[in-house]
Amino acid sequence: MANSIAEAALVSCRTLNRDVVVAIVDRGGNLIALQRGDEVGPHNTNAAERKAFTALSTKTSTSRLAQRAATEPASANLASVAELLLLGGGLPIIHDGEVIGGIGVAGSGGSESDEQCAMAALTHGTRQ
Repeated sequence: MANSIAEAALVSCRTLNRDVVVAIVDRGGNLIALQRGDEVGPHNTNAAERKAFTALSTKTSTSRLAQRAATEPASANLASVAELLLLGGGLPIIHDGEVIGGIGVAGSGGSESDEQCAMAALTHGTRQ
């Protein structure tokens, strides 16, 4: 399933004429799938993995966490946790109502399009 989701994210971003890195982590936060487009900067590999870990760990989208940290004083300290990356493009992977992993997409040119590709991947990649 992890490889199907990663491939679906790459395909989704290619429809936007974007190359990305996609990372999938399991419920323990371990990297289990990584796929990378040829034209993506190397720093995006680490960003994708951290987004996937953040989404899994917090059980929420990384864009929502970023918004919370910026607008809620009680959540501002999230930005100081080194393992978390509060940048859109990370989503928890939910199966039968349970968080079983996380997906992180990086390199499309912005958090909004990273998250769009991740959402499309979860919609299409989990059907296979």
